Amino acid sequence: MTLDFPTLMVLLVVVTGGIWAVDALFFARRRRAAAGPSDGDGEEGVPVQTEDERPRVVEYARSFFPVFLIVLALRSFVVEPFRIPSNSMMPTLLTGDFILVNKFDYGIRLPVTDTKIISIGTPQRGDVIVFRYPEDPSIPFIKRVVGLPGDRVEYRNKILYINGKEMKQVPLGTYVGHWSGSGMTGASLREEYLGKVKHKILIETAFPPATEGQMVVPPHSYFVMGDNRDNSRDSRYWGTVPDANLIGKAFLIWFNWDWGHGLDLSRIGTTIK
Repeated sequence: MTLDFPTLMVLLVVVTGGIWAVDALFFARRRRAAAGPSDGDGEEGVPVQTEDERPRVVEYARSFFPVFLIVLALRSFVVEPFRIPSNSMMPTLLTGDFILVNKFDYGIRLPVTDTKIISIGTPQRGDVIVFRYPEDPSIPFIKRVVGLPGDRVEYRNKILYINGKEMKQVPLGTYVGHWSGSGMTGASLREEYLGKVKHKILIETAFPPATEGQMVVPPHSYFVMGDNRDNSRDSRYWGTVPDANLIGKAFLIWFNWDWGHGLDLSRIGTTIK
C-alpha cells in the first residue's frame, strides 16, 4: 500500500478514533472508579472527569479525530484539489493553476482502494477529467474526453474525427502566452466543437502532424487528449483511460501560482469548460 495522502488520512482517522474509543471504553471508567465520589460529582454520584485528568494523547486524539474525518470525507467523496504542473492543457489550464475536482459526478469510490460503491454518472464528450495515469497509477493526469466507449476516434492532419465526422475548428487568431506558457506565443488559437460542446485548443502550424491514426474506444474506457494538441502525451501515445482510473471532473480554478513568476489573480474563480 502506497502511503499517499488518502492512505495517510485513513490511518490518522483510525489511530485517533481508536485511541479515543479505547480510552472511553476502558481507561476512562477505571480513572472514574479510582477517583471515587467527590464534591464535584455529576448526576447520581458519578465523578466528573476534568480535561486535566485525561492523558494528553487522548485529548489530542479527541481534538483531531473529527478534523481528520471531515477532511477525509470531503476529499474522498466531494471535492479534491490538484495543481497543474505542465502546459499540456493550454489554453484552458495554465501551469500553476490550482483546481477543484468534483469527486461524485462519476460515482462514489472508497478512499485508498478506489473501489466504486455507487454509480452516478459517466464522463461525457468534452469533460475535463482527472484520472490515474494508466502506465503509472500513482500519477494523476488531467485531459479532455474526446472519445466515449464504442467511438471510432481518428486524428489526421491535426483534425479530430469522431465516428467519421470531422470536429469543426474555428480559427480565433494567434495565441499570446505569458510566464511559463510564453513558449506557446505564436501558436494558432482555435475553437473546437465536440458535438454541442465547444472549447479552445492550441495548434502549432509550423510543427509536422503529431502522432496520427485511429482506434475504436474499448468498453468502459475513454479516449482523452490535451488541449495543447502538439504538446500533450495522451491517448494518442499510451491508449485509453479505464473507468476504474477515474478520479473526477475538473470544474473550477481556485488559485494560481506560477513558480518563479508569481500570482495571477485573473485566474481565480475561473470555471473550467
